[in-house]
Parts: sequence; C-alpha cells; structure tokens
Amino acid sequence: MTELFSADVYLTRMTRAAALAEGRGIAALVFGTGTDFEYLLGSKISSHERLTALVLRPGHKPLLVVPAVERSDVPDLDVDMHFWRDGQNPHQIVADLIPANATVGFGGSLTADHLLPILELTGARPVLATESLKEQFMRKDTEEIAQLRLAGAAIDRVHAAVPDLLAPGRTEEEVAHELRTLILKEHASVDFIIVGSGPNGANPHHDYSDRVIHNGDVVVVDIGGTLPSGYHSDCTRTYVMGENEKAQMLYDVLRTAQETAVRAVKPGVKAKDIDAITREIIIANGYEDLIMHRTGHGIGLSLHEEPFIMEGNDLVLEEGMTFSVEPGLYLEGEIGMRLEDIVTVTADGVETLNNADRSLR
Repeated sequence: MTELFSADVYLTRMTRAAALAEGRGIAALVFGTGTDFEYLLGSKISSHERLTALVLRPGHKPLLVVPAVERSDVPDLDVDMHFWRDGQNPHQIVADLIPANATVGFGGSLTADHLLPILELTGARPVLATESLKEQFMRKDTEEIAQLRLAGAAIDRVHAAVPDLLAPGRTEEEVAHELRTLILKEHASVDFIIVGSGPNGANPHHDYSDRVIHNGDVVVVDIGGTLPSGYHSDCTRTYVMGENEKAQMLYDVLRTAQETAVRAVKPGVKAKDIDAITREIIIANGYEDLIMHRTGHGIGLSLHEEPFIMEGNDLVLEEGMTFSVEPGLYLEGEIGMRLEDIVTVTADGVETLNNADRSLR
C-alpha cells in the first residue's frame, strides 16, 4: 500500500514513541488498528475481528502482527512482520514480545476481546498509550499541519457558498442536501452537517430537520469532512435571514470573545486560560446562562481529540497543537449561534486555519 507521507516520517514517529515510552518506564506499546495506528504507520488496514497489532519496544525494531489473509495490505515500511494464520493464537504472539508483569501502553482502539487475553497472558500493568504519549499525538508535525491547512481551506470554500443556499421558505434539510454535495466536492467524505435555524440553533448538536427557515431567523451552519489523507475539517459560521437586532447584539459579544481567545493562543498559555477568555467576555456582557459547552477540541486524524480547551484543563499549549476555538451562545427555544475556527499553535503565536467570512450575514 502507499502511505500518505514518506517512510522517514513514520519511522521517526515510531522511534519517538518508543523513546517516550522508555522514559516513562513503559516496556512496550501495543496499538490496534485505528487513528493511532494510522498516525504511526500510515496504514488504514482493517482486519475485521482478527488481531492486527503494532508492537513498539525500546531498543527493538517495530513489529507488525498481521493476519496472513491481510498480508497484501501491509505498509511498505522497514518494520518486522509476523503473519499469523487462523488457528494460531495471535495474543500469544504479542504476549511473547512483552516482559512478564511489565507496564505496557495500549492504544485506545484495541478492543477488549484482544486486550483482555494479552493481559491474562502477560500479567501486564496496562496504561493508556495515548495518554502516556499525549505530547506526541497532540503536537502535529509539519506534514500533519499541511493537511489540516488544506482541510481548513476546503471547508472555507463550502462556507463561501452558504449565503446563496439560505433563504426564507427553504427547509434545513434542503440546505443540508446541497451542503453534502459541496462538501464532497472538496473532501473524500462528509463527517457531519448541522443546519440549525431559529430555535433549532439553540441545540448545539442539532443536525437538520424539515423546519422551514423564516425571515429574521438566525441559522447555525456547522460542517466538516474528511480529506483523502484522513485529516478532518470542522468550521462553524452563523447566518441571519434579514435584520435581527437582538441577534446582532449577541453576535457582537460572541465574535469578540472568539477572536480575543484566538489572539491569545501561543506556547506557554494553558488550555483552560483560552476557555476562560471566552467565558469572561460573555459573562461580563450578562450572558453567562447562554454558555453550554467547552471552547474547543483537538483535531487531526480524529475529529475530536486532545487538547480539549475547557475549564480545569491545566495543559500548557505547545507548538504544533491544533484545535478549535468555538464559543457559542444558546437561548433555549429561541436562538443559537456559534463561531468556530481551527487554529494551530506556532513557535511564537497562532495560525488560523479557517478564514471564511466571520460576520453575521
């Protein structure tokens, strides 16, 4: 199979993961298929119910344990391969690579039907690999940021067409169907479509319905898709049908909160501090009761991942961390609005990966 990036990128990622594990007293790392596996190997191999596992051990060459029936799908990288056939015990193959009763990091996508037998055979003390190595997974490298930059531009082009789709008399569903076509022109697949008009906009995770859009309605449009590379886009803009003075007053506060928070992003700032900026501005304007959710989430090969920009998260932002900044205001039964950009932390500040018009229009 052909990997997205060069072989050196994946070998560097695996080497770094093993080194981080060794520094934390972790004897081995075991990843099942999923986003961590794809990040480390560039492979989307699917082995169905059979075990496919990447085993990383400090001082050893990476080893890929793969069902023999999937041998044509393995990545073209300098890693050792162990192909197992039906009737063999793949859990024992993995267990034989792990010292007894050692601390082992397991990927979050490794399912219980594979994890539990490995634990029983080894007596391993399990830790979550994604948590133990989170600085590696959270800090996007140059190649990843390039893909996320492409994703941001792709969804910006879709949002540029939204004002021509929205009109009184149309239903949310009609708009959503046209958005699906536009997203697929720019992406390999559609992740989600939210078209929340009027009171539906007050539900952050509304998708779309047969509600007819009316004059004066505020409409939340939150859309995202996946590029062929597997990296995701996610961007929200809020639109208004004609004049709505109350909506404009609320939106001015929301936009100030969002843009102030974005400008504050830089290395050394804590995730909770970015969240606090949006909250403090909204609360100062008397709208504390309209806050419903955190300010942001990380994005990459997963649509929602670390770092989470929220109260209580003491995580210090570092160069390469990439996440959304998306405060919202929600008045149940009446109106909702959200403004969302994906940003990445640079060496001395921030780069905004979404640049679609942010005005209420």
